[in-house]
Amino acid sequence: MKFTCNCSVLSHAFQTVSGVVPNRTPKEILKNVKLEVSEDEIALVGTDQEVGIRYVVKGVDAAEAGTVLLPTARIIAILREFREEAVMMESSAETVRIKSGHSEFELPLEDPAEFPAIAEFDAESYLKVDAATIQQMIRRTIFATDTESTRYALGGVQLKAEGDELQLVATDSRRLALTTANCSYHGEVAPMESPPVIPAKAMSMIERSLSDDDTEVHIAVRDNDILIRSGASTIYSRLVEGRFPNYEAVIPRESGASLQLVVDPFYSAVRQAQIVTDQESRGVDFNFAPGLLSLDSRAASVGQSRVEMPISYEGEEISITFDPRFVGEFLRVLEPEKQITVELTDAESAALLKTDDGYLYVIMPLSRDR
Repeated sequence: MKFTCNCSVLSHAFQTVSGVVPNRTPKEILKNVKLEVSEDEIALVGTDQEVGIRYVVKGVDAAEAGTVLLPTARIIAILREFREEAVMMESSAETVRIKSGHSEFELPLEDPAEFPAIAEFDAESYLKVDAATIQQMIRRTIFATDTESTRYALGGVQLKAEGDELQLVATDSRRLALTTANCSYHGEVAPMESPPVIPAKAMSMIERSLSDDDTEVHIAVRDNDILIRSGASTIYSRLVEGRFPNYEAVIPRESGASLQLVVDPFYSAVRQAQIVTDQESRGVDFNFAPGLLSLDSRAASVGQSRVEMPISYEGEEISITFDPRFVGEFLRVLEPEKQITVELTDAESAALLKTDDGYLYVIMPLSRDR
C-alpha cells in the first residue's frame, strides 16, 4: 500500500471516522481505522460494532493498492502536527511509514483481516432527503434523546416517513422535539410497519459527516439496521430495540395563552436566569404578564436573580416553572432572528413551543415544591 494525499483532507477524513471509534472497548482492534487504497481513492472504515462508517476520499495519488489498520488517535495526532500540504503513507509487511516534509513516522501494523466488515449501501429502494434539511432536523432533535435510559427506546431518534413527509422525533420523557420536512423515494419503498429508532450516536455521525457540497441523503431501513449514504460517507447502524413512547398523546392540542417571541432576546434572558441555579434548584419561574416576561431564579447556595424583557402579550398572567437548560437547548438550534410561538395552559400543563417551519418542542414544567 502506498499513496500520497492532501494532508488536511486526510485529517478531516480521520476526524470524521473517529466519531464511531470507541475510546474503551474489550476489543482493542476497534480502536483502529481500516484504510483501503484502490486505484484513485482511499476508503476509511471505523466501527464500534453498533455503528459503522465508510468514508471515501477521491483524487489521491495511489502508487500501490492495499489495506492496512491504523491506530486512530495516533494518526490524528500526527496529521494535526504536519505543516506541509501533502502526506505520503507506505506500508510494508509489519509497519506503515507516514511522511510529510521533513517529518517521518513509522508505526507497527495489525492484521486487517481481523477487523469486522461494514455493510455497503446496496439498497435498490430508499428514501431521499435534502442534505441540509436532514442536517438541520438532526440538530433540532438529537439533544432531546436520553442515552442513559433503559426505559422505552429513548436513546435514539424515531424516523417516520408517510407519503412525501419525513418526521424525526426524540424525547427523554421530560421534553419532546419533533420536526418535519419533505422527502422523496427511489424505487418502491415498502411502508414502515414500525418506525425505526436510530441511535443518537448514529444520528450524530450523519450530521457530522455531511459537508456543504452534499446535496442529497439516501436512507435504507432494514429489519434490524439502517444504511445512510451521503456524499463521501456510508453509515451503518443497528436500530434501537424497545418501544418508542406514544409521544402524540403529550402534544398539547389547545392552549389558554399564545404569544410570539424572537429567539435572540429570549435566549439571552434564559441564559442569564440560568446563572443563579444549582443542582438542587434548577427551576426558573417564567412569569408571563401583559407586556412583560420576568424570569425569577433562586438558589440558597448561589443567590437570586430577576431578568425582565418586554413581550407582546395581553392575556391573563401565567406563571410556570421550567428547567432553563431545556428551554435553552431548544433556542440554541434556531437562528437568532427567528420568531417562535409559545403556547401555555397553566402552571401544571406542558408548554408547546413551535416555529413556522414544522418544528415542535414540548416541555414539561417543574413542580413548585422543588
